[in-house]
Amino acid sequence: MAKTFPLREAAEIQQALRQQQEVALVDVRDEALYAQGHPLFAVNIPLSKLELEWLDRIPRRDTAITLYDNGEGLAQAAAERASSWGYSNIALLKDDLAGWTAAGGELFIDVNSPSKAFGELVEYHNHTPSLPAEQVDALLRDKADVVVLDARRFDEYHTMSIPGGISVPGGELVLRVRDLAPSPDTTVVVNCAGRTRSIIGAQSLVNAGIRNPVYALRNGTIGWTLAGLTLEQQQNRRYGETSETAHRHAVAQARQVADRAGVARIDAAALARWQQEARTTYLFDVRDADEYSAGHLPGSRHVPGGQLVQETDHYASVRGARIVLVDNDGVRASMTASWLAQMGWEVAVLDGLRPQDFSATGGWTPRVPAAPAAETVSPQQLSDWLQQGDTQVLDFTTRANHVKSHIPGAAWLLRSTLQQQGRALLPDAQRYVLTCGSSLLAGYAVEEVQALTGKPVYVLQGGNAAWRNAGLPTEADEERLLSPAIDRYRRPYEGTDIEAAVMQAYLDWEYGLVAQLDRDGTHGFRVLQPQAQSVTA
Repeated sequence: MAKTFPLREAAEIQQALRQQQEVALVDVRDEALYAQGHPLFAVNIPLSKLELEWLDRIPRRDTAITLYDNGEGLAQAAAERASSWGYSNIALLKDDLAGWTAAGGELFIDVNSPSKAFGELVEYHNHTPSLPAEQVDALLRDKADVVVLDARRFDEYHTMSIPGGISVPGGELVLRVRDLAPSPDTTVVVNCAGRTRSIIGAQSLVNAGIRNPVYALRNGTIGWTLAGLTLEQQQNRRYGETSETAHRHAVAQARQVADRAGVARIDAAALARWQQEARTTYLFDVRDADEYSAGHLPGSRHVPGGQLVQETDHYASVRGARIVLVDNDGVRASMTASWLAQMGWEVAVLDGLRPQDFSATGGWTPRVPAAPAAETVSPQQLSDWLQQGDTQVLDFTTRANHVKSHIPGAAWLLRSTLQQQGRALLPDAQRYVLTCGSSLLAGYAVEEVQALTGKPVYVLQGGNAAWRNAGLPTEADEERLLSPAIDRYRRPYEGTDIEAAVMQAYLDWEYGLVAQLDRDGTHGFRVLQPQAQSVTA
């Protein structure tokens, strides 16, 4: 019998947001459906991969959590899972999305909408200087004294970049710019793929008071492409080591900006007290991945500063929580914190750390709930079973990964589709073997498949990676796709094959975000002004 959860009114959540109370409003649909429309501060944790993300994104068990879908019946299943992990304050949004709009709430499309809307508000208030693609191209062709700094993740830069551009992810800009543009006469152009990271990156340098002329590349690589200009691909230009002079100036500049934004400074003892209080506290290390891996504060999660500002909802999924940032240089945490404070977060930088405090090594590992006990099968044994023709492989990896390479005969599906369609979705077989990239996610589906089929269910040891490492054959096709292509929303600013009309529509949407923020009225953003004044919009 299904567990009964209380219903929470949309108006109650909207009031809590305005009062800056803790709110965890969770959309459990798959990402492509979430991107079609959701409340501004709704975070997306799909039922299809709930176990992989939930514990880190909503770490406190008594957080007030409200789940919703759009009538698909997924929220109930998600609530039951979260309840089984010890979460005690779970409710369902009354009337789902229809209830939200009936209460006067806005629906925002795309992903990371709070950060993108905030970026537009920053440009609106600060008139962030920008140049169109044609003018930047002319400067480059004329070999003017100009440097282009790409504020995206390196993998995005590597896919496509402005000719001559250098990869400097946004959180690194203030720390690195003086060495990349040592002459104050050098024009600095900051780009991303669209608008947000260009605006935030350029405004970071303006706020920090760097000596150079600074501009955002208007509309980023989208604007460059729409202007008919050619992008480079597979480039590897990156920032280098920071000089002592550049570091000293950056520390002072970043501290001043953070102080103006109202960023707090706490020590390890204060952090320990915060973590014991009945309030969510996130601890993020905002340096680059190699630095984090070499040594970090135990318990900290690695999120580069620029991406934390760009995708805040994906990491700090409880609106109204505290955020504590860590670095070892006095620059990146301060600059990142200055933006989070303007976005309405209570944020602090952890001061007083010693080199020996960075005692943990290696990459960040997510916390996940225990998977049900399951029988496993080796890749070689599975290969033998497949030759006998009585075994069906169910692949729970991403659709893109499955299409690119999968075990012969494997069927791809999402757990959301399995939840909705049940036994009718599954091909007949004498036994089922579940897999994904590592088999971690697949392991959580064992009990459901067993209950639906009544047949033996196994988990592939090591998943698809182990199959390939064993030298066993794979296929690359779009056969046996049991779920629609909804697990990921294709961003209009990624890749090199996006239609011009799609890119232009995306820009038009971004231009309209300030007006939508005004209609929504729950954001609590305040933009730092050049004269060290704050404006609440």
